[in-house]
Amino acid sequence: MKRKTRWMLVAYDVQVYLICCFVILFIYPAGVDRLDTGLGIAHVVLGLVCVFAARWLGKIYEQIWRYAGPQEYIRLIVSDAAGCLAFVLLRGFFPQTIMFMRAVALIMMDLLCCISTRLMYQLAYQKRTSTAWLERAALRALRRLTGTSFADEHPVRNRIKVAIVGAGSVGAMLADELIQNPKAIYAPVCFVDIDREKAGREIYGIPVLSTEGELHTQLDRYGVQEVVFALPNLSTERRRALYELYKGFGYKIKAYDYPTLDADEGGKRRIHDFNIEDLLFRSASHFLNEATMAWYRGKSVLITGGGGSIGSELARQIARCGPSRLVILDVYENGAYDVQQELKIRYGDTLNLKVEIASICDAGKIDKIFRENTPDIVLHAAAHKHVPLMERNVCEAVSNNVFGTLNVVEACERHGVRRFIMISTDKAVNPTNVMGATKRVCEMIVQSRSGQVTSFSATRFGNVLGSNGSVIPLFKRQIANGGPITITDKRIIRYFMTIPEASQLVMTSGAMASNGELYVLDMGSPVKILDLAENMVRLSGLEPYKDIDIVETGLRPGEKLYEELLIKTEELDKTENDMIFVERDKPLPAEEIAKKLDILREALQSQSNHVVREALMRVVPTYHTPDEVNCNAIRAEEMRLARSNAPE
Repeated sequence: MKRKTRWMLVAYDVQVYLICCFVILFIYPAGVDRLDTGLGIAHVVLGLVCVFAARWLGKIYEQIWRYAGPQEYIRLIVSDAAGCLAFVLLRGFFPQTIMFMRAVALIMMDLLCCISTRLMYQLAYQKRTSTAWLERAALRALRRLTGTSFADEHPVRNRIKVAIVGAGSVGAMLADELIQNPKAIYAPVCFVDIDREKAGREIYGIPVLSTEGELHTQLDRYGVQEVVFALPNLSTERRRALYELYKGFGYKIKAYDYPTLDADEGGKRRIHDFNIEDLLFRSASHFLNEATMAWYRGKSVLITGGGGSIGSELARQIARCGPSRLVILDVYENGAYDVQQELKIRYGDTLNLKVEIASICDAGKIDKIFRENTPDIVLHAAAHKHVPLMERNVCEAVSNNVFGTLNVVEACERHGVRRFIMISTDKAVNPTNVMGATKRVCEMIVQSRSGQVTSFSATRFGNVLGSNGSVIPLFKRQIANGGPITITDKRIIRYFMTIPEASQLVMTSGAMASNGELYVLDMGSPVKILDLAENMVRLSGLEPYKDIDIVETGLRPGEKLYEELLIKTEELDKTENDMIFVERDKPLPAEEIAKKLDILREALQSQSNHVVREALMRVVPTYHTPDEVNCNAIRAEEMRLARSNAPE
């Protein structure tokens, strides 16, 4: 079939060429270089050989012209230019020949006709429709002439009519995809753009509307049902303003994901519902560069807690880097299974992936896993993280978070792991809860290691959007159920970062570590949880306290009103990455760490939460009760920042 199609195209081009020869050599009037029939036929044959030989060498007939773009047409032009040069030079061997301009005109006319037929074929093949009856009739005739047929002559009638906000390259690409895809459920009927130069013009026959004037009336005129944002570099403030504008018109709002170099979902493009997180926080950034990815490439990487929110995202990012082996270790098999299946579907056999189900508290099993998999890099994300639960399960928190981490650290040293990177939390800074205190002990362990074999580092950051147990999914469920939204205290503030951002910064800090560093990530400005709740209600099209109530439930055990400001420049050193800093925290001697661990071991033997909590307070001098911290919260710099950033 391919060979048949190729020779049909050659036959069409030969016919076009012969028509051009007839017009230029035999009909076009010329008294000076008029040729007799024999010489005319000789010129025809020579031009045919020159042009089609050049096209054959240029692989013109190996192109699939229905999908041709500028590159294919430029190749055709260059090939015909070479054929024209050969024809102009070789015609001089005839006893009588045509003038230079007539020879060039013949080849150029043939090239113009060939380009035109290919463009018409593309137009006929692609499902571009028009509301004008004359254009529709011309398209139908062209389809019959080229042999293309379509069941859906008027796709716009059977699809959701959308307005594309953004008439730039991304918006044009989206429109082109929707027009050409026979399975698309959306049909673009207009663009909207703030650029006055674009307003009133067309892209693919689709009008570009101005944002000035009665925009809602214009959109109604085109029967718009939904609005799609195709603005990848939009600021959070501008995105929110546009969302509120079109939501006010009553349209359903969608967003178009344009794939970039950093889009790890296989470069897929998709139209999806707007995430409220996209409207509440700063735009997510991508931090992985080629140098960092190259550092992980070809290495064996093990991720503890690899089925969790952060661990699974680390697995996705590491898989992009091309490791020699990726090992996901988790005690919770469902999470590990989910990320395993996701990576298998995406990478197939190209990714050497292994899943190990084990608890980091099982030192013997951890040692066996390290011996069998010989990791070069260990990313340690396994931990109990829910603050209220750990307040009631102090013994388990210490056993898992502290001694589980110690098991992994010692396995790294025994088996020659090159780099150990631990995930820590802002709750480890002046902790008021068991979870934060245990993570602070883990930081002490990591900082105290000698690094003779393994380089150790830890990375601190705050809350991550969309993680298991985070506030955003909770508020979404409460709004969907009609409320009320529950917050522990209307004064409470937190720092937020997206899961991909946090994971990429962890990987970046791990790649730059030497030994014992405690890295701190810039989380931006703190967010008042009450403002977050009110905004989520409004962005859902409802009114706070009228449609959805917001009620206080009281601070939970171990909870404080604010998390510590991580980025205090007087206490940090800069790195080459503007988002990553190094804490000036002097490591404790290994002997002192050993004494602290002995205190915790002895306390654990009692199996008493009270005894273990008291031991934690002895081991972590900065560990205070929430009441001690919350009573002075009003004077904290973090609370002042939250007040200054609050909306008017």
